[in-house]
Amino acid sequence: MSTLLNISQLSWQVPNKAILHNINFTVRKGEVIGIIGPNGAGKTSLLRCITNQNNILASANVTGSVQLKNRAITRYSTKEIAQHFALVMQKNDSIFALSVQDVMKMGLLPHKTLFSLDSDHDKAQINLALKKVGLEQALHTNFNQLSGGEQQRVLIARALVQASQILILDEPTTHLDVYYQHQVLQLVNKLNITVIMTVHDLNLASLYCQRLILLNQGQLICDGSPEEVLVPKQLSQVFGLPCQKSIDEMTGAIQVSFYLPDSHGKNSQFPESPDE
Repeated sequence: MSTLLNISQLSWQVPNKAILHNINFTVRKGEVIGIIGPNGAGKTSLLRCITNQNNILASANVTGSVQLKNRAITRYSTKEIAQHFALVMQKNDSIFALSVQDVMKMGLLPHKTLFSLDSDHDKAQINLALKKVGLEQALHTNFNQLSGGEQQRVLIARALVQASQILILDEPTTHLDVYYQHQVLQLVNKLNITVIMTVHDLNLASLYCQRLILLNQGQLICDGSPEEVLVPKQLSQVFGLPCQKSIDEMTGAIQVSFYLPDSHGKNSQFPESPDE
């Protein structure tokens, strides 16, 4: 697989705190990568740097480099970045007043000129993307009338319409019930594009990501397959709780559980990541 992204010696320092410290890794075409770690580990900050949001790489607080196809990301225009990256971030206050149809049309903008009209193909792509996430009936609904889970699915559908090479997802299963968590992540796996996403649920990350990057306090602790990263001793050190690993009998994927000793000296089990 060819290399799409190269992150080299990336650091982000603010007074008295390192948000990111000397991050180095490459991203190859077609990989599905999960970025995991406790709250405050630097997961979302890393996504912001990778996509140069708000020209953050020009800040004096950020050093190192991000290269897309062997070209510094800082040399790409905002439109060019949008043609390469489709973003689904957690905060989307600016689109709450729009209809679902208008939100979906935003995914078409990187590939259009200023006065381009929507074609029948564009409309078909919007309808198909909404159908894939189970919301084809919501086309004319106001975005702010949808539940949190429905809003997240619309944003995933908008990313599909954008048809970019790299899909960036920040906690894509937030606000989703169990059925739609799996539906969305199964869909992501079938897109046949490069995916980088932050995931708080380690068991979902194990099941749907080919590769995991474990961060803690702004540092890259481990980068590898789920088998290499989801090691109980390592996870216990990062999350501060005893941990055990098992294999799911149905999927064959690694499952991790965390424990908290109770007042009687016994263990209470936490089957998911403790940073929820």
